[in-house]
Amino acid sequence: MRTAEVAERTGYSIQQVRKLEAAGVLPPAPRSSSAYREYDERHVAFAVAYRALTAAMGPTEARLVVLDAHRDRAAMLGRLDAAHAGLHREREELALARRAVETIRDEPFGDIRLTDAMTIGELAEALGLRTSTLRHWEDERLLWPLRGSHGDRIYAPADVRDARLVHQLRLAGYRIPPLRELLPSLREAGGAEAALVEREQSIVVRSSALFDATVALQRAVSVRRPADASA
Repeated sequence: MRTAEVAERTGYSIQQVRKLEAAGVLPPAPRSSSAYREYDERHVAFAVAYRALTAAMGPTEARLVVLDAHRDRAAMLGRLDAAHAGLHREREELALARRAVETIRDEPFGDIRLTDAMTIGELAEALGLRTSTLRHWEDERLLWPLRGSHGDRIYAPADVRDARLVHQLRLAGYRIPPLRELLPSLREAGGAEAALVEREQSIVVRSSALFDATVALQRAVSVRRPADASA
């Protein structure tokens, strides 16, 4: 089939089909005597698989999976296993976040009153942490304590609540980058639940896409070349 037919069947433009071939996503297409590219069902199948993989893991990792599918089946399976493991880890982190939010959610923290504030030493002792850990969380933009007249850190009730939330999530294995993204919504009334629901939906969408991609990839690697089929 010609490039236009592949584009029509896969939802890509003609230029995108050519770019996918140049990037190694599609197997090299032989040329006709008139120098036209001659594609077959393998090219359609790999284009469909790549689209599904892109929805599941992004274009860069999707390309690596497809490249491995052409040359190293074990490496391909390893990348798919890693993708499934990553989604599983995200589900576990989501469950831990929900438990932490439920634990902290009902604690009053209201208006900031300096009489209820804690020093870094007092907070570290209350949480069983080193003061260097609290400083590290501040460097990672997880905590924003006030500063006293002499530059010493002052943790108001809201800051103490944030520190407890971070501490529980860190103990549960929650990594700092996703925690940094999640924490602002956790500070808002009702924002925590909405953020967690949104994250769950994202996981479901990518997990479903990975399932579809695996099916499409299995079909792609199973399609034989026309020369093989006629042999």
